[in-house]
Amino acid sequence: MDLDAAFGKPAAVAGQRCGLVAIVGRPNVGKSTLLNALVGQKVSITSRKAQTTRHRITGIRTEGNAQFVFVDTPGFQTKHSTALNRNLNRTVQGVLSDVDVVLFLVEAGRFGLDDAKVLALLPQDKPVLLIANKLDAVQRRNDMLPWLKSMQERRDFAEFVPLSARKDADVKRLMDIVRPYLPEQPWFYEEDALTDRSDRFLASELIREKLFRLTGDELPYSCTVVIDKFQEEGNLRRIAATIVVEREAHKGMVIGDKGEVLKRIGSEARQELERLMDAKVFLELWVKVRSGWADSEEHLRSYGYE
Repeated sequence: MDLDAAFGKPAAVAGQRCGLVAIVGRPNVGKSTLLNALVGQKVSITSRKAQTTRHRITGIRTEGNAQFVFVDTPGFQTKHSTALNRNLNRTVQGVLSDVDVVLFLVEAGRFGLDDAKVLALLPQDKPVLLIANKLDAVQRRNDMLPWLKSMQERRDFAEFVPLSARKDADVKRLMDIVRPYLPEQPWFYEEDALTDRSDRFLASELIREKLFRLTGDELPYSCTVVIDKFQEEGNLRRIAATIVVEREAHKGMVIGDKGEVLKRIGSEARQELERLMDAKVFLELWVKVRSGWADSEEHLRSYGYE
């Protein structure tokens, strides 16, 4: 009896490559945007607000004989020492111990103290590729040469890849560069898999994305979304979720005048969930105040933080 087949594990095929690829960098450098581009579909939320990714998000892309298992990580937190930030940093360090190759993402032509702190954490025994993102924002390409020389003095990077995560040709070029670094071994997932995260998890992340995008910079990032109900009824998904904030004033920002902000968060999240799940979605949203939740290990565990 073929035990791999019996337990749903993809059968080994000669010449297959598969490996874990970590995407790391300081907050708000474009990690989630790059992950979504590499996978070819949204699996991680994006926002102008820093520190929006809070979990280890796995995105999967199978091309030819190679399966890329990309891991998006929270941006390493250097400014505040709350329980939430300590949790996020443990997530980053845990990912780095498991992977086969690391994509160290920086903004092209820029390197600050927060970038340096992340670089110092990267393992010495793994190939690290320097990914210079947002290349399209660089006015003078000649200025990149002295910057690149200074970067090469900081670490012996396996590769240097300048790109824009929003350009398909750049993303394909990056995958071609990463491919040889994947070990020759059977794939971890089925060929059509896109992520190891559940629809329930993706629903909470998409609601949180709309929350950050529609409340702007006024709302602190220490708010979260808890899924209270996720029911599948044929082609209908019934979802009830609670937005958790730390203060009454934050609750008012989320609800808005006559509930307009909350209605818009729900409407935009519902429409994107319907596209993502290819199903009709009925979404209910509530807002609750839980003072100090981001600095409480008990609350973090109950809200799904590892």
